[in-house]
Amino acid sequence: MYLKCHSRLKDGKEHHYYSIAEKVSCGGGRRVERHIFYLGEINDSQREGWLKLIEAFDVRNQQQTKLALFASDRPVPMHAADFAVRVRLAEFRIHRPRQWGACWVFGLLWEQLKLGEFWQGRLRPSRQGTSWYHLLVVLCAYRWIDPGSEWRLHREWYSKSAMGDLLNEDFALGAKDNPYRCLDKLVVHKAALFSYLQERWRDLFSISYDVLLYDLTSTYFESDSPFPEGDKRQFGHSRDKRSDCVQVVIALVVTPEGFPLAYEVLAGNTSDKTTLEMFLYKIESQYGKARRVWVMDRGIPTEESLAVMRGQTDPPLQYVVGTPKGRLSKLEAELLKLPWQEARPSVQVKLLSQEQELFVLVHSQARVSKERAIRRRKLKKLWARLRELKEQRPSYQALLMKLGAAKAEAGRVWSLIKLSLPKAPRTKKAREQRVAGFAFALRKDKLREVFKREGRYLLRTNLKETDPGKVWEFYLQLVEVEEAFKNLKGDLCIRPIFHQLERRIEAHIFVCFLAYSVQVTLRHQLRAKAPGLTARQVLEKFGRMQMMDVHFPTTDGRELVFVRYTQPEKDQQLLLAQMNWELPPQSPPRITAKGELENGYRPLPAQA
Repeated sequence: MYLKCHSRLKDGKEHHYYSIAEKVSCGGGRRVERHIFYLGEINDSQREGWLKLIEAFDVRNQQQTKLALFASDRPVPMHAADFAVRVRLAEFRIHRPRQWGACWVFGLLWEQLKLGEFWQGRLRPSRQGTSWYHLLVVLCAYRWIDPGSEWRLHREWYSKSAMGDLLNEDFALGAKDNPYRCLDKLVVHKAALFSYLQERWRDLFSISYDVLLYDLTSTYFESDSPFPEGDKRQFGHSRDKRSDCVQVVIALVVTPEGFPLAYEVLAGNTSDKTTLEMFLYKIESQYGKARRVWVMDRGIPTEESLAVMRGQTDPPLQYVVGTPKGRLSKLEAELLKLPWQEARPSVQVKLLSQEQELFVLVHSQARVSKERAIRRRKLKKLWARLRELKEQRPSYQALLMKLGAAKAEAGRVWSLIKLSLPKAPRTKKAREQRVAGFAFALRKDKLREVFKREGRYLLRTNLKETDPGKVWEFYLQLVEVEEAFKNLKGDLCIRPIFHQLERRIEAHIFVCFLAYSVQVTLRHQLRAKAPGLTARQVLEKFGRMQMMDVHFPTTDGRELVFVRYTQPEKDQQLLLAQMNWELPPQSPPRITAKGELENGYRPLPAQA
């Protein structure tokens, strides 16, 4: 890297502008200059009218001072002798490159949600001066930008990010025990945060809360048992296929736009069927009584809970839920008599009214294509594996083991194959010898049954809706809950493998919820202004913007320090313009005696 001077003649006057640049090697042996960031004008004119004074913070005297900068190889004019500083341009150094752009985007979204107004009155600084509010901002930014353990935050990430610069904090904020102590102060404010975020999203995006999507997931982690009585860490049905680990269950309610309204951390052995009534009461007590439509997948409601929902009339509780395949078999004879109706292009429905409910049989051509492609791929792989086993002629015992592995991998496709196994040997020695007589065939009758039902699923609702397409669209919105779980487990790494205490696990999930609230806010803005981009792509784009400390030694033994973020590249500039975001001004330089500057960040004192 090197310092480059740009000269410009304007109105008969010559101006000098400086920037940091580097030469990049390209194909064909070419070396192309790449602009890194712009420093601005450093005035070395000998005429008073051309002199440019800059504001710098004097670290030794703890006050702002005016300086005029001159290159060390140029003379200083007499009228500027009192405030001139001669800079050794050839000896400049760059210190502490750190991630700035993604941290700034997070802070911008945090301000849009006005979360500072909510938290600053609830998280008072400690007696030692630790700002728990600022530490919460750091925890949420860390979870959104580059998630990991709290120990990694202290040891590595905080010093490599610009969060200290943006919050005007030093490294003491990220001391090793502080993140854990901050977690202990958060969960008591969960209910108040739900109500506050609901109002903010209503103000920002005019979100309505008439339709609620409800689903559950589990998250596992390694922890040493046994646990105290009543502990939420339990073994249960693992959606992550890790039944060997304890887990907790997370119940989540979101709007059709993906905004989370509430969540609850439940014991890992909680059955989905036992959670609905609890959440109905929770939402009603949190947000008041109102006409709401609950959309759920099959397995969550029971017949008793649906009867309770149908029985409430003031205000009515309405629902759209999926049904198990067994219910479709029971109603098949009645549904066969009904005609198909065109609900949407490539979507047909049949409507069957029974008492206070409406059953909707949906036939989707897109789902037919999807199910057929998945089945074809799995059946082709299973067929090839069975052919291999037939050619290998393994021992009887090995054949059973390999067939079991193939069955687990094939899933439901296994029922389409008819197997003919050789006669089981009677002796142990015979079971270890190669056997012949293994054969397999396709069950065409079973395949025809699958063809008849592919792309079809049954919904039930108590909505008095004349358009069956709306019922179907309500159910399709469940993908927003699945998207939320995907983001929580993927981008935000909700799995709390780093915590051994139950209260810390719940606080960790709370921080993930806060980070997801910021992410879904950005996603909603992108849908309106840049629909081709995801929140993660925006984060990666701005993540390339770095902040650096540029040190210029002076001839009198001091150092002039410019803390600068890199200039945005073309794609970042376009995104800034499209989102109507404006970068903050560069911070003023500091001047200090040589050797007094700490290696870490030393913030400026708060201005009155």
